[in-house]
Amino acid sequence: MSRPRIFITQPVAARAIERLQRVADVDGNLDPLRILEPAQLAEAVRTRDILFCLVQDTVDARVIAANPALRMIATMTITPQQIDVAAATARRIPVTTIPPMVTEATADLAMALLLAVARRVSEADRLVRDGVFPGAQSRRLEGHGVAGGTLGLLGCGRVGQAVARRARGFGMRLLYTDPRRLDSSVEAALGLGWVSLHELLAEADFVSVHVPLVPATRHLVSARELARMKPTAYLVNTSRGPVVDEAALVAALREGRIAGAALDVFEHEPRVAPALLAMPNVVLTPHIGSAEVELRARMADVVVDNILAVLDGRRPPNCANPEIYG
Repeated sequence: MSRPRIFITQPVAARAIERLQRVADVDGNLDPLRILEPAQLAEAVRTRDILFCLVQDTVDARVIAANPALRMIATMTITPQQIDVAAATARRIPVTTIPPMVTEATADLAMALLLAVARRVSEADRLVRDGVFPGAQSRRLEGHGVAGGTLGLLGCGRVGQAVARRARGFGMRLLYTDPRRLDSSVEAALGLGWVSLHELLAEADFVSVHVPLVPATRHLVSARELARMKPTAYLVNTSRGPVVDEAALVAALREGRIAGAALDVFEHEPRVAPALLAMPNVVLTPHIGSAEVELRARMADVVVDNILAVLDGRRPPNCANPEIYG
């Protein structure tokens, strides 16, 4: 009996690949800077049994239809928004995910971005590399203080609460808004105050976005919300790009209606609005919320666990469409 064939869309932890190679023939895209287009994914799937994909990969109906014998789509993301799960389900193809395991890493990055944009770290780094060294007390790189400031958490689930724990170390006043208000004991333990979205935007020195991307949150932060922020306030987004209306954000930044922004996610990834690239008061990172060596290895191992379960004829532990198992 021939070994199953697995295609991996970008390099993952070596340990995970080694586990798969014990039971299957494994190949894939070896370039970590290259995102495969759906047509390229369809070509890859045509001769493979299992697709091991990442959050940036668009697995649409065309990709799924490319191989009538496709056995599985295993993604290394928590919510398979980039996959046509309905098309897979119609073919009784399991789509597997990973559990929520990126909380602490994403919260670390949110705080790093907040500090970087407020204290103009990226600007300072570029100046030094360009041979410019302002006097130690020059006003050239004055930013805004973080300690004692007001942090508004737009969404306060796992990541929002993890950011709140970190922000307490900076003595920040913590506000949050969420359709589901937290238990009073959680609010007290974290020093959180629940307010309306309008109040949060008006009072926060930093607005940090932590909502999932669903129809109701698309462009949750638009021109109206940005207009309610202080002109000295910063927007930080480590959630999903389309939660923020990017065109409205560019306009607000260009007109000085907010002080700056720090973004790890973008509305049209991997494309970034050229206007954002040109703005010195914007810190940009390429969706690296989970980019920790140890965490990524654990994430890849979960994907492998799912794949091995399917190859063994078992229901995988993290199945996004369990209804196919009846």
